[in-house]
Amino acid sequence: MNSTLHILGITGPIYLAIALGYVFTRRGMFVKADMQVFGKFTLNLALPALLFNALSQRRIGEILNAHYLLAYAMGSLVVGLGGLYWARKVKKHSLSYSSMMAMGMSCPNSGFVGYPIMLLTLGPVAGVALALNMVVENLLMIPLMLAVADAQGGASGQWKQVVWQTLKNLAKNPMIWGIVAGFGFSWFDLALSAPLARTVNLFAQASAVLALFVIGGSLVDLKVEGVKGTVSQITFGKLFLHPLAMFLVLTWVMPVADPALRSAALLSGALPMMGIFTILNQRHGHGAISAATLLVTTVASFFTLSALLWVLQHYPL
Repeated sequence: MNSTLHILGITGPIYLAIALGYVFTRRGMFVKADMQVFGKFTLNLALPALLFNALSQRRIGEILNAHYLLAYAMGSLVVGLGGLYWARKVKKHSLSYSSMMAMGMSCPNSGFVGYPIMLLTLGPVAGVALALNMVVENLLMIPLMLAVADAQGGASGQWKQVVWQTLKNLAKNPMIWGIVAGFGFSWFDLALSAPLARTVNLFAQASAVLALFVIGGSLVDLKVEGVKGTVSQITFGKLFLHPLAMFLVLTWVMPVADPALRSAALLSGALPMMGIFTILNQRHGHGAISAATLLVTTVASFFTLSALLWVLQHYPL
């Protein structure tokens, strides 16, 4: 009983914050357009400040963890490429639809859901795990899936243009700059002045609860369609196959020495898909099915994440 209460003490506040975002938006205290504003604030200010703090306040040897990066990239690639094969070759879907399914299975919500859970579970290492996750997700997984989707019906060299354009967009991404600046301050052993440090802290502290509130508000008016088909397949891939792939990679292929980072990689694999999943797939006409999957997977992840935390508590990696 004490163990169960402890797990609920971790996941409960996370999903209560999501539920409050949903309820307040559903009842009209906020509108979905407000969630876009809150989301922009979180992505452009709060999360970059969080990433900068997490990296700049630790020694470079603690954050340049090549084993973690490789393990996380390998686990995500296995599921992403496996999802592409399943959707394209077995289910005979289009390239863009197959990319949507693979993206849903392999690109977790590290910032909005993962960081708060890892912070409550693993402490300060959560920020480092988030930064390393962002490197893999933003520089590898998202460009790869977007390139596959945009290659449909295009010229043979179009995917290179898509990847190049994606990388140029990432160069303007404040989260990437937060990571780069954090690495730089850690590498050269620099520190902000006290007033600047307190300012960055204020923005960083706003990231967790606001990110969760945005997730809840964004779920309002989403409809569940095709649960027995695509939605259930993506949900199974994201909540079961992705953490399983991470476990196998961590166990047999690329061990990570730090037990906290091992747990972080496994928990990252078990997260629901990223919050911008629907937005990225709208331009190919897959917005409705993406929204339905986001809703189902986010709700189901409360139970699967709680179960995984219970397992990690009793059988640590």
